[in-house]
Amino acid sequence: MSSFSVTGKKWILRKFNSTDLTFIKDNFFLDEITSKLLAIKKIKKEDINNYLNPVLKNILPNPSILTDMEKTVERTFSAIKKKEKIGIFGDYDVDGATSTAILGKYFSQINHSYEIYIPDRKSEGYGPSKQGFQKLINKGTKLIFTVDCGTLSFEPINFAYQNKIDILVLDHHQSDVKLPKAFSIVNPNRFDDRSELNYLCAAGVCFMFLIALNRELRKNNWFKDNNVSEPNLINFLDLVSLGTVCDVVPLIGVNRAIVKQGLKILNFKKNIGLKSLIDICKIENHPTPYHLGYIIGPRINAGGRVGKCSHGANLLLNENPKNSFKLASELDQFNKERQLLEKNLLKNVLNSVKDLSDPVLILDGQEWHEGIIGIIASRIKEKYNKPTIIISITDKVGKASARSVVGYDIGSIIISAVQSGILIKGGGHKMAGGFTIEKNKIDQFKEYAINKFKTLNIEISEEKKILIDSIISPTAINMNFFNKVNNLAPFGSGNSEPRFFIESVVAVNSKIVGEKHIKSVVLGEDGSTIK
Repeated sequence: MSSFSVTGKKWILRKFNSTDLTFIKDNFFLDEITSKLLAIKKIKKEDINNYLNPVLKNILPNPSILTDMEKTVERTFSAIKKKEKIGIFGDYDVDGATSTAILGKYFSQINHSYEIYIPDRKSEGYGPSKQGFQKLINKGTKLIFTVDCGTLSFEPINFAYQNKIDILVLDHHQSDVKLPKAFSIVNPNRFDDRSELNYLCAAGVCFMFLIALNRELRKNNWFKDNNVSEPNLINFLDLVSLGTVCDVVPLIGVNRAIVKQGLKILNFKKNIGLKSLIDICKIENHPTPYHLGYIIGPRINAGGRVGKCSHGANLLLNENPKNSFKLASELDQFNKERQLLEKNLLKNVLNSVKDLSDPVLILDGQEWHEGIIGIIASRIKEKYNKPTIIISITDKVGKASARSVVGYDIGSIIISAVQSGILIKGGGHKMAGGFTIEKNKIDQFKEYAINKFKTLNIEISEEKKILIDSIISPTAINMNFFNKVNNLAPFGSGNSEPRFFIESVVAVNSKIVGEKHIKSVVLGEDGSTIK
């Protein structure tokens, strides 16, 4: 076996315990390749049945194990009984848009009045603001949910508290030991939560909340007494799976079951907005996590990146086919604009990279497009395999997006820098975050971030590697083999798609397709051909 690809990446076979392989094969009556892949993934023996058949009802925990869940449900039930108008303050990314739509659709189905508010990325920035809360209050809301945000929003939540408005936070970003004066904060990543559901995204947290709320309404005969049909929460899983995949949280535990079931719901095209996007993108086969993460998600995100921040949530909430098609078409066009902006900015940022010796790359520039810098940070992180922070400076204030590598918890580092007075505000989770900083403190932050890296003793290999799960022969590539491998789907973060090495093949016909793809016909030693 040759050890390097033509791009210089080293091929390395993943290690596994042969005893585990034999045990899995003999006790679960599985074939060799499935057993081997399970052994490579180190799936615990007691979890194998649920891994292979992730049924939500079998693994769904009691939502009440999340801190503040019961308190949140009680306050919402009270608002429903009193017919208090509810506000939903969401983030402008896919997780925020899906979370907003999940709550909005539920309230619509039970005929309860609500308003949504999505902040403008450029003028308002991430998370709740006094301005946003005031607009919801002006529209008569008595209770406000913040979804995919709010855990560290001390000032705006204090403003709402002073105005006697209860704030219910449904979030997943990391918290400080000090929490704002919200009525409740349901967040599996808050410092005192013991649910062990910290892998959920905000859409997943919202889904757990609706399970608990639905149960409470049913227990109190609310649906029967008010002649309202109980919503079927399974039909919300297309939105929950979209948020889960696009926020790149691990596809383990409940998330795995959510995405597996959600893809089936998505295939029925029950959500008019998603159906419009699927049709515009010409997705003709069954949707997969790839379609969610690389086709649908970027388009929903595009509105927030180019100045139409509420488009994504409005599309997912829309019930009118004509309006949905219009919104989906605009988001598709915004995505094309985003791609062009990204291409130009990436070129400019890479030209500005002078020193690659630092373990954390922190790059800043004047008025770099704030809607694109997160994507640029991801691209540079992937290129150099280093935590990357991109800062756009306007009027002596920088707004930053950060992307990290395993072992360097960028969310915690941003929070500690806020506590130290280096940053104006900020937050995030282990692999991504954002913050606001005064221009004259950028060098201080660089030193702070690099020193944190050094104290963690993280070993990041400079060697580029491709991990291979198994060596197979050309004749093994058939539908039977595909179906065996696909039993381990859905693939994504935390459950990587297997890679296979096919020995002794020769490319006999190759051509470039589009800009970035090559289509080849390869010939095996036995005379078999593979496209």
